[in-house]
Amino acid sequence: MKEGDDADAEVAQNQKRTTSRRELARNPRFEQISPEVGELDESAVDDAMRDDPDETLSLLADLVGATDRSLRELARKLAAKLFLDLARRGPVRPKGVGKLASLPYTPDGGDLDLDASMEALAEHRATGVVDVERLRVRRWVRPGTALCLLVDRSGSMGGKPLATAALAAAAVASRSPEDYSVLAFGKDVVVAKGQTTPKPGDLVVTDVLSLRGFGTTDLAGALMVAGDQLARSRAGRKVVVLLSDCRAT
Repeated sequence: MKEGDDADAEVAQNQKRTTSRRELARNPRFEQISPEVGELDESAVDDAMRDDPDETLSLLADLVGATDRSLRELARKLAAKLFLDLARRGPVRPKGVGKLASLPYTPDGGDLDLDASMEALAEHRATGVVDVERLRVRRWVRPGTALCLLVDRSGSMGGKPLATAALAAAAVASRSPEDYSVLAFGKDVVVAKGQTTPKPGDLVVTDVLSLRGFGTTDLAGALMVAGDQLARSRAGRKVVVLLSDCRAT
């Protein structure tokens, strides 16, 4: 299992495996969307989304792995925005009676939890430096559902399944932004987003797109890591969502 710095290193390593323009040009829409090296025509992407959204999302997922660095970066930014926008469509209505909870500090997260932050505040008075990672805030929250998304990244996954995985990651990030995890698994498990670790949704999406098909499928190991991630949550309901083609590799 790879988490934290090890997971970031795995993402960086995967980003070195790229796809040439010649290979990308096998898609009939490629030259419309990227007419020249280093270019990405967003208006052409909009037109393609209206005509065939599934095929367009699949192509955009492939462009995130383009050898053309400028095209790759443009595709990363557009893919993150597009997948998150699609996932946010429709209201999310959490149910249940709210309760006061102590949560990791964020600038707009709520009132400072003085009791839970006492040691960090005492250290600040002594040194003049405050470790924000040790601060806590108190806020009214609704009892929700903790989600863990398992994404198959074995050798048999790619193309449209990769786009589906990115869209699912965006949906989970929108549905349960404070209590979710995303695991990409093949022969090992990479924690793209830890259950209680803050991480921007756009970065989660692009990391999932970078962790493309590779290796065998260790589903048992992935389920064990999913259990460990969900054990960190205090939610009353915990759900694992599995995305896989279920092919033996």
